[in-house]
Amino acid sequence: MAPSQQAKSSKSARGLLTGLAVAVCLFAGLPGARAQAPAKQPPAAPQATPQTTPQAAPQAVPGFWDPRRRPERPDLSRLTVIRFLTETDYPPFNFTGADGNPAGFNVDLARALCEEIKVSCTVQMRRFETLVDALTSNRGDAIIASMAVSPQLRARVDFTDPYYRVPARFASRKDAVMPEIRPEYLEGKKVGVIAGSAHEAYLKAMFTDAELHPYPNDDALRAALRKGEVDFIFGDAISLAFWLNGTDSGDCCAFSGGPFVESRFFGEGIGIAVRKGNDVLRQALNWALFRVWEKGRYTDLWLKYFSVSPF
Repeated sequence: MAPSQQAKSSKSARGLLTGLAVAVCLFAGLPGARAQAPAKQPPAAPQATPQTTPQAAPQAVPGFWDPRRRPERPDLSRLTVIRFLTETDYPPFNFTGADGNPAGFNVDLARALCEEIKVSCTVQMRRFETLVDALTSNRGDAIIASMAVSPQLRARVDFTDPYYRVPARFASRKDAVMPEIRPEYLEGKKVGVIAGSAHEAYLKAMFTDAELHPYPNDDALRAALRKGEVDFIFGDAISLAFWLNGTDSGDCCAFSGGPFVESRFFGEGIGIAVRKGNDVLRQALNWALFRVWEKGRYTDLWLKYFSVSPF
């Protein structure tokens, strides 16, 4: 199940990446059960003519933790074990490893949080649609499964602070990459997008002079770019990153411009769900998330699972 439908997104180098994490701290996920790509409102004022030569950029790591707002260490004495629930098959976030045990970004992050809190940790894999019921019926303590925060889910569970969001980005053929994209740059350009998606709604609102070409699914959208039927496509940056780095793209294409975020279109982000009123666990997880990020372990995990930056 692609993230565009539902998402389930060296010491010196680590310091650089932690700084980048602060710089990209405003990402958003769709208010559905899993994350959808967000977008950032581009500046309206025209700038210099964009270059068409790709420029290398350091791998950016998302983060939402302000080092000036260090959370106080909560009382952890009441926590002895955390039973995490996660998705069964949503790589690279959740999947069954070669040894038959749960694996993936979410799983490794859950284990890092337990190490920080210094409690035992279990991870149980379940079908995504059963996770909330399992949590509310006390068959687990927390859900870490790329679950997007939404008003509907907030009525049933509480969430930690976001631990990632999914940006939206443009992709183009490699011979037409733009390091920056603004509405005026795409005037008259053919832009492919999934019909009925938040990405299409965003383009209609913000890129009014582009020529939009809606497609029914990701396969059709990406094929259109490969064949040169459109100049750009716009969608979920995590899904696009894996396509660009995989064999299906035929090394045809690359990201153009940077990430776009807009919570009005794409929601609140991805959090860890706990039972309603379980503030002890929620606060412990928020503290541990900050600590894992502060120590650079979040950066390490992100770089392990995302070889092409969605940001």
